[in-house]
Amino acid sequence: MQMPTPIRAPTWVSRRRHFEQKLWDLDKCRDINQLKQMQAIVYKSNLQQDPFIAPKLITAFSLCRQMGSALKVFSQVPYPNVHLYNALIRAHIHNFNSSQAFATFVDMQCAGIFPDNFTFSFLLKGCSGKCWLSVVSMIHAHVVKWGFEDDIYVPNSLIDAYSKCGIVGVRTAGQLFRGMKERDVVSWNSMISALLKVGDLSEARKLFDEMPQRDRVSWNTMLDGYTKAGEMIVAFELFKKMPLRDVVSWSTMVSGYCKVGDLEMARMLFDKMPSKNLVSWTIMVSGYAEKGLVKEAIGLYMRMEEAGLKLDVAAIVSILAACAESGMLSLGKRVHDSVERSTYKFSTLVCNALIDMYAKCGCLHKAYNVFNGLKKRDLVSWNAMIHGLAMHGRGKKALELFFRMKQEGFVPDKVTLVGILCACNHTGLVDEGIIYFYSMEKDYGVIPEIEHYGCLIDLLGRGGYIKEAFDLARKMPLEPNIKIWGSLLGACRMHKAVELADDVLNLLVKLEPANAGKLSALSNIYAVAGDWNNVANIRLMMKSIGRPKQSGASLLALNDEYHEFTVMDKSHVKSDKIYHMIDGLSQHLKLLRPVPVGFCDE
Repeated sequence: MQMPTPIRAPTWVSRRRHFEQKLWDLDKCRDINQLKQMQAIVYKSNLQQDPFIAPKLITAFSLCRQMGSALKVFSQVPYPNVHLYNALIRAHIHNFNSSQAFATFVDMQCAGIFPDNFTFSFLLKGCSGKCWLSVVSMIHAHVVKWGFEDDIYVPNSLIDAYSKCGIVGVRTAGQLFRGMKERDVVSWNSMISALLKVGDLSEARKLFDEMPQRDRVSWNTMLDGYTKAGEMIVAFELFKKMPLRDVVSWSTMVSGYCKVGDLEMARMLFDKMPSKNLVSWTIMVSGYAEKGLVKEAIGLYMRMEEAGLKLDVAAIVSILAACAESGMLSLGKRVHDSVERSTYKFSTLVCNALIDMYAKCGCLHKAYNVFNGLKKRDLVSWNAMIHGLAMHGRGKKALELFFRMKQEGFVPDKVTLVGILCACNHTGLVDEGIIYFYSMEKDYGVIPEIEHYGCLIDLLGRGGYIKEAFDLARKMPLEPNIKIWGSLLGACRMHKAVELADDVLNLLVKLEPANAGKLSALSNIYAVAGDWNNVANIRLMMKSIGRPKQSGASLLALNDEYHEFTVMDKSHVKSDKIYHMIDGLSQHLKLLRPVPVGFCDE
């Protein structure tokens, strides 16, 4: 018996459904080529003015960072409504152009279009930082004027925006929160998060305990607050009470223990995690790397690769930053090898992290190779390379790179100029450093900050201009910090300026009365000058403080192991042989001329 042929819908029906589905998902499209194809079909179907499709096109173009095309779509609608204006406001905010978003809001009002609750929520997303407090307050006034204060979505957005405006904004958010007729779990979570941002743990915990209903965000937000404050005992108690723990909860605890240096507890929790993601692995590997635990970091990194986890940009940058901090070159190289096998080798962000890592680990030639291989450099690339050269005494090379940077059209920022002043400092280019400092604002529009003053004062002090450095520290518009007075004290020691050292120490004691290390430095200055009475007096003062100066430590990497040494340290199992070798090297070095440090081979 012959079976009947199944009845199928005509081809034009299936095509129509496919087209409708594409239109429905248009605002999620991130492929510019596919988007332009869809736009052509929309134009061919004469739907470019459709109130449903036009906002979706604007959103899609904004996701693809094509604001010119988004504006063109908007201009082709003769009578835009509030939804179309909202789409354009949101597009500007998404592309970090808050000023244009607010200009669109003004145009909307001039056109006689009334805003809705979404209008204000989109505008509030563009307000971030203390300088935006007055703008948030203005939007708040408009919200009340248009009667949206009872729409819970809008006050929740206001609380979030106020929380980004510093402690004054958080106080205002608290007043708004307490005055709300109705609150949902988002309201409570936003207010708790706002309090945690300004470090008010006790008030945040009070609100957390008062919450009528908590979700995972509530628990994780409170947990994150305790871990960031380093209160791991309380954090662990809260962690145990959580009704449901997700990967965020576990990762937060692992991160918290890594930050306080308890890597055993961090690893125990990491191993017990029911499920791990890339963030979890990155936190643990970075934790080991920051503490210089080479074998553990490399072993875990290899396990992560064996598990088939593909590194993303955030993971690569995080691990490389930890390597740069601890000087763990071996792991940094492994990450670089992984990067070379992936598409991330063309990422400017990843290459910048590699430049920074190699530079801080002393491998300037490798940093230079990455820098020169970059297809698209940004200001961060130049800054990382300039700072690396400056840090290792290659001041003239840093200045050459600075001139090259300007020739290629890059405008220096405050970070660049810190690097240039450091380059002058490490190379002893006093006159050049003074010229750069006093031309910062005039030539580049950069107002000197505490770091710039610190570099110049240190440069003057090292160069023997101690009185000038001291006068600058006293007259600078910013309050000198401990680092500045400390560098001046070091300059006094270098140039045996005993009288100025007394003045500097008095100022240091006011800032940090219990620091015996500064007294030790002054004692050494008196000893060099032969003033043994004052040496005895300083030693008595140090005993009365009761906090001996902590010895500085050096780390030596050998066969993927780090060995720590302090002054006259004999705790190492091979200390006798080490000191015997050092004595022999010292004798040889006396016979050789000093050779400037160049690029390392590894």
